[in-house]
Amino acid sequence: MAESVEKLEDGIVRSAEQVSSQVRAAKDAIASVIFGQDRVIENTLVTILSGGHALLIGVPGLAKTKLVETLGVTLGLDAKRIQFTPDLMPSDILGAEVLDESTAGKRSFRFISGPVFAQLLMADEINRASPRTQSALLQAMQEQHITVAGARHDLPKPFHVLATQNPLEQEGTYPLPEAQLDRFLMEIDVDYPDRDAERRILFETTGAEDTLAKGSMTADALITAQRLVRRLPVGDSVVEAILSLVRSARPGEESGEAGKFIAWGPGPRASQSLMLAVRARALIDGRLAPSVDDVLDLAEPILKHRMALTFQARAEGRTIPDVIRQLKTRIG
Repeated sequence: MAESVEKLEDGIVRSAEQVSSQVRAAKDAIASVIFGQDRVIENTLVTILSGGHALLIGVPGLAKTKLVETLGVTLGLDAKRIQFTPDLMPSDILGAEVLDESTAGKRSFRFISGPVFAQLLMADEINRASPRTQSALLQAMQEQHITVAGARHDLPKPFHVLATQNPLEQEGTYPLPEAQLDRFLMEIDVDYPDRDAERRILFETTGAEDTLAKGSMTADALITAQRLVRRLPVGDSVVEAILSLVRSARPGEESGEAGKFIAWGPGPRASQSLMLAVRARALIDGRLAPSVDDVLDLAEPILKHRMALTFQARAEGRTIPDVIRQLKTRIG
């Protein structure tokens, strides 16, 4: 029995080393096209390795769309893009049934699939579409299939949604409902590049030739990596840190002094997301098990879109990242 367990552990170690080198090669390939966004690239890869979806938030022109296109090429995924607009309908995303008539005069319905049938779906400016259209993605994101006219249609595997959102308050935008926000494993802020990165952008993107992404993985290799993430061991101290952090982000006794600022907090899905994300981050770094530092580093992108502050907290100028930093000090 002990010998079989040891062989299993050796197999996991060998698989982890191989997958880790593949993922790092993919990360380097993406960084050769997207400059000055190393943290964004890492968090996006963590999300995909965890089998989840990501919400990218940033002002226009920060290469959010290019990041998704580059990911599709580098990871060998079939990528499609939807530009969300106020007049977009659910059938424009999911597909629709059309009435066909054969040469014999027999009529039947035929399903024409929409752009959601992709391995990597980019939902560009997702907050510009109406709530009705946004909700068309809910079942796809959670269940990996859709239902049209009572018939189930399975989506390709793997299936990931990377949505972009403009943080500016503008007319014609609809905030995402809490139920849909909870389906995103991470909310990733895309900030302005630093001076050196922007200098490199100037030279690399305004010359005669553009730097093109190169494939580093395949869809099958990615699925293997996602399965491996779920097999990596997690120590008791990391599990306790995850539980303590997520439970303290809810109103109640466990949140301590910060509880008076929290109107509502994350559910168990946040704990599941953090558990998978810390394993994926460890794998990218070439480690076989996550640490408490991984929990602290990933806490903000995983928790902040799953929390809301009270009116009193907002009146005092408190922000959700402030509250999360306060909660992290109790662990780290």
